[in-house]
Amino acid sequence: MSDATRIKFCGITNMEDAQRAVELEPWAIGLIFWPQSPRACDPGVAQRIGATFRRDVEIAGVFVNSSMDEIAALAEVVPLSLIQLHGDEGPSFAIEAARRTGARVIKAKRVASTSDIQDMERFHTDFQLYDAYRKGVPGGTGETFDWELTSRRVIDVPLIVSGGLTPDNVGEAIAATRPFAVDVASGVEAAPGLKDPAKLRAFSEAVAATHTLVE
Repeated sequence: MSDATRIKFCGITNMEDAQRAVELEPWAIGLIFWPQSPRACDPGVAQRIGATFRRDVEIAGVFVNSSMDEIAALAEVVPLSLIQLHGDEGPSFAIEAARRTGARVIKAKRVASTSDIQDMERFHTDFQLYDAYRKGVPGGTGETFDWELTSRRVIDVPLIVSGGLTPDNVGEAIAATRPFAVDVASGVEAAPGLKDPAKLRAFSEAVAATHTLVE
């Protein structure tokens, strides 16, 4: 595969936004199944999104401390190709999630220090996602973290960078971290759970511009 950084548009809640996102040819779209999130996706809507776009993009289900049975049940009705664990799930849970669903696993971590980077060495998942840390909030803060911390990774697992990314700063984030993919939700929204078509396109164009610089 190309070394070009891929895009995951997360927090998709409706068919219209899914269509707009997929037209920009991202690597993945994310459907959040944490009820407290303002970007939570109704399972029925998620099923339709997955069925419509499963051949075009990776479909990621985002879970926060859900039970294994809850994850497996949703994966039975929504064609998820990625399971994103964004809570306190441990390595054995991640392995079991892959086994039960047949999906690849993204383990997410809110990063505030080097010790957070070191803790992720326990997770030999398909991907690791680093997000900004805010006490009591599992994600979607709209804040960035210290990208320099990613240079301290020693585990060879593809990195996804998230947290406060926008069309204006994603180029800097890619230059600093050289990730497999970048993940964006609030940075391309008109309001929580509703995407802004102009921001989606601007983000896609900003990431594409970094490919030209690399070449």
